[in-house]
Amino acid sequence: MKAYGVLIPALNPDEKLLDLIQELLESSVPVQALVVVDDGSDQQAQPIFQRLADMEDERIRILHHEVNRGKGAALKTGFKYILENFPQIQGIATMDADGQHPVDALAACIHQFEKHPQDLIIGARQFTNQIPWRSQFGNVLTRKLVRMLTRQNISDTQTGLRVIPRSYVRQLLSFPGERFEFEFDMLLRARKFQVKITEQPIPTIYLDGNKSSHFRVVRDSVAIYARFLKFAMSGLISFLVDVGLFELMIVLMGKELLGERIIVATIVSRLLSAMVNYTLNHRVVFGKQGRQTVIKYGVLFIIQMFASGYLTDLVTGWLPHSQGSVAPLIAKIVVDFTLFIISYQIQRDLIFKEKRGAD
Repeated sequence: MKAYGVLIPALNPDEKLLDLIQELLESSVPVQALVVVDDGSDQQAQPIFQRLADMEDERIRILHHEVNRGKGAALKTGFKYILENFPQIQGIATMDADGQHPVDALAACIHQFEKHPQDLIIGARQFTNQIPWRSQFGNVLTRKLVRMLTRQNISDTQTGLRVIPRSYVRQLLSFPGERFEFEFDMLLRARKFQVKITEQPIPTIYLDGNKSSHFRVVRDSVAIYARFLKFAMSGLISFLVDVGLFELMIVLMGKELLGERIIVATIVSRLLSAMVNYTLNHRVVFGKQGRQTVIKYGVLFIIQMFASGYLTDLVTGWLPHSQGSVAPLIAKIVVDFTLFIISYQIQRDLIFKEKRGAD
């Protein structure tokens, strides 16, 4: 059986953290490191960390942030510590400090990891109508969007119980985000690093209506959904440049030879918008550069450009002639939106695809 580390970020924990640590120490789970990160807890919570230190088990390591930096920052601190000090550990499990993840659930996730050591294992809670509204808010609203973008079936996007392969943990250290959006990015970008997400059903335990959760619904939800905007904004900006230039050229070239005007306007507008799109994609969206991506993007651009021109001309012919010069614009919007969806899939999976990081 592989060696595992357990990482628990904690902000103002109570006795439940002590109970969880004690259960882990007494369990048969092969834990070689138990790292607790105090994320700037109040003075009133410091006795809890002192009692942890008093357990005098060499597997327990307590790290401290001077101020509250967020759950994502606490996880990164713990990940970095484990990677640097425990080279034998192949899987790092994360758990919440409030006791909502029983040790049996962790054992089940580790069992899954033993069978799928390259996968990101998540403990998927089973949701019912009794779930507190704050947790329903995040999960119900995000899981369909996550499934659409990642093409992975994820039913619980906010679970804190995960077992992460060491190779993916190395990549996580470079991820942006200091708070709960970091955990969301971990799921959203897994496919990019060829990491499959495997779910392990676990019981759902909420203590006092989940009052111990430090998930700030409005602010952290905005931060989470900002991740989606990063993927969409590049295409939107390029689309607006493309459509604006296209309509301008259609108007400037007069009323004769509509088919030829459409082709010329498509080529010019697409060339300029492609420069904008590639720059945003390789620097902001996908974060990958190099000559190979330029070549592949160029091939996609040429195919997409001629497809756009041909299909726009075709769809324009289907529209009523009463639409006048607006007809090509309507057709282009419909055609290019469809091509945008297809292009995103190709860029994500073929052009800007990243290989799994070295272990």
